[in-house]
Amino acid sequence: MLRTSASRVLDDSDRDEVLALLDSDPVANVFVSSRVRAVGLNPARLGGQMWGFGPRGGLVSLCYAGANMVPVSAGPEAVHAFADRARKQGRRCSSIVGPVDAVSLLWERLEPYWGRARAIRWAQPVMATSRKPPVPADPLVRRVRPEEFDILLPACVAMFTEEVGVSPNLGDGGALYRTRVAELIRIGRSYARIDNGKVVFKAEVGAVTPQACQIQGVWVDPELRGKGHAVAGMAAVVEAAMECFAPLVTLYVNDYNRSARAVYRKVGFVEVDTFMSVLF
Repeated sequence: MLRTSASRVLDDSDRDEVLALLDSDPVANVFVSSRVRAVGLNPARLGGQMWGFGPRGGLVSLCYAGANMVPVSAGPEAVHAFADRARKQGRRCSSIVGPVDAVSLLWERLEPYWGRARAIRWAQPVMATSRKPPVPADPLVRRVRPEEFDILLPACVAMFTEEVGVSPNLGDGGALYRTRVAELIRIGRSYARIDNGKVVFKAEVGAVTPQACQIQGVWVDPELRGKGHAVAGMAAVVEAAMECFAPLVTLYVNDYNRSARAVYRKVGFVEVDTFMSVLF
């Protein structure tokens, strides 16, 4: 029996315990773990709060509450506590994303207060691989250089709009999104094939921990789809990610995107979990 039924806001004094809990599932928790390892738990640096469920020394669940809300190892009691805090605080996130059981229950409790979502992705297979791709990698896929930002950005905007359903340029005119794209280029986690000043294929390594890294933003020029660029490009990014970042590579994908799932299987990914996303 837990000694508390309420969540609490964590800080840097909880860092070791938080990381131990996150490391219990390095694939599902790669995004949150990457954030904590990079900036700690101070809300000003974290870009949000980390909520904990369970007493100090006995944390059992977490919830990252920033631009995204991400429950971690959250059973029904923890979800109830996180939903109660989120309801009182009001919606500050642009999405809820994470393991399907926790997110579905969290949304069930929050929808009456937060109103309808813009879109719900009910099933998003989480895929992972720890072996060298069994298919040839595209030798022309490489790290994007800072001076190529203006070439890459339109492809990133097109990918985001296609995937999420709204342009990242809404609201602040795209300033935050441009900053994120530039930062991934700067730290060497943006990869692309660029032919004659045109992006053919691109992907980023969006989150990195010592155990795992997560690929995001996979995109092929619509005019060049069906020509094998996705398979060869992903093989190149997986090889680079394993060599430069972590031995385990993961991603998640919408269940209805059968072509993408087929690409990832060809590169060696297998399904290991299921996420759900609620988009606002």
